[in-house]
Amino acid sequence: MNRGGAVDPGLSHRGDARPGHAAYAAILGLGAVLFWLSQDHPSRMPVWAPWDFSPPEYLATALTLFWFCRGLRRSPPQARPGVWRRAAFLLGVVLIYAMLQTRFDYWAQHMFFLNSIQHVVMHHIGPFLIALGAAGGTLNRGMPGWLCRAIAKPAVGAVVRTLQQPVLAALLFSGVFYSFWLIPAVHFRAMIDPWLYAVMNWGMVLNGILFWCLVLDPRPKPPARVTYGTRMALAFAVMFPQIALGAAITFAQGDLYPYYALCGRLIPTIGVQLDQHIGGIVIWDQATMSALAVVLVLNAMRLHEEATTASADHGSPLAALASRWTGR
Repeated sequence: MNRGGAVDPGLSHRGDARPGHAAYAAILGLGAVLFWLSQDHPSRMPVWAPWDFSPPEYLATALTLFWFCRGLRRSPPQARPGVWRRAAFLLGVVLIYAMLQTRFDYWAQHMFFLNSIQHVVMHHIGPFLIALGAAGGTLNRGMPGWLCRAIAKPAVGAVVRTLQQPVLAALLFSGVFYSFWLIPAVHFRAMIDPWLYAVMNWGMVLNGILFWCLVLDPRPKPPARVTYGTRMALAFAVMFPQIALGAAITFAQGDLYPYYALCGRLIPTIGVQLDQHIGGIVIWDQATMSALAVVLVLNAMRLHEEATTASADHGSPLAALASRWTGR
C-alpha cells in the first residue's frame, strides 16, 4: 500500500469487484431528497443537515466515504490502515463536511470569529486529520477503475509535484490560500459572491490536504517527496505568518470586516471589536497545529532510524517496526 496517497493500480480492485451501482443510486437518491428538503422545507431541517445544499460538496463527501469503506473491504488485512488512522480520516472528512454543509456555514457567515473557526477546520484541522489517515491506497481500491487510471496519468502527478514543491507549498499554504482571503477587501467580496465563496472554501480544503499530506508522510525520502528535516522546516515556516496575522487582527482597531455588520451579527451582544478579537485569537492559536506536526515528524524519523538499526542488526524487514507507527 502507498501510504503517501499515490495511486496503486495493482491493488485497486482486489477482493470484492462489485461495481456498487446500488450504492451510487442510494447516494444520488439521498442527495435528491436533501436538495428538495433544503429548497422547499428548510425550517424542518435539523441543525446537522444541509441548510444550503451544495451537490459538489455533498457528492465529494459521500463518494469519499463510500470509496473508503469499499476500499477497506477490498484491502488485505495487512494493507488496511490502523484503527486510529481510520478514525482520523473519517473525523477529518466529517469535520470539513460540517463546516460546509450544516447550519454552521450559515452561522459562519454572520460572525467573524465563527468564520475563523470554519477556516481553521477547513484548512488545518480537517486536512491534518485526513493526512494522518494515510488513506490513499484504501481510497484507490474503492474507486472506479476509470478514475484510478485518470489519477495515475503523468499530467496529474506533475501538477501534484509542482504544488507540493516545498517553497511553493509553504507560500500557497500561508499566503495565497489563507492570508489572501483575510485581506478585508477580498474577504468582503468573497462573502457576498457565492461563486467566489465556493472557490475560497474549496481552495482552502484542497490546499490544506496537499500541504499536510506532504508534511505528515511518515516515510523516508524516497519514496516520500521531501526529507524529514524539510518537513519540519515547512511546519515551522507556516507557523509564524499565522501568528503575525492572528495578532494583527486581534489588536486591530476599527472594523476590519464590515460585511458582518452589513449582514447582521448572529450574536448581537458580541460587538465588532470582541468579534475580531476572538477571531484573531482563533487564527493565532492554529499555529499549534504546526508544533504538533513537528512532533509527529520527529517521531516518524525516530522510528525510521530504529527500524534501520534493527534491520541492519537482525535482518528484520523495515516494515516490521514501521508498522508500530502506522498501526498496520
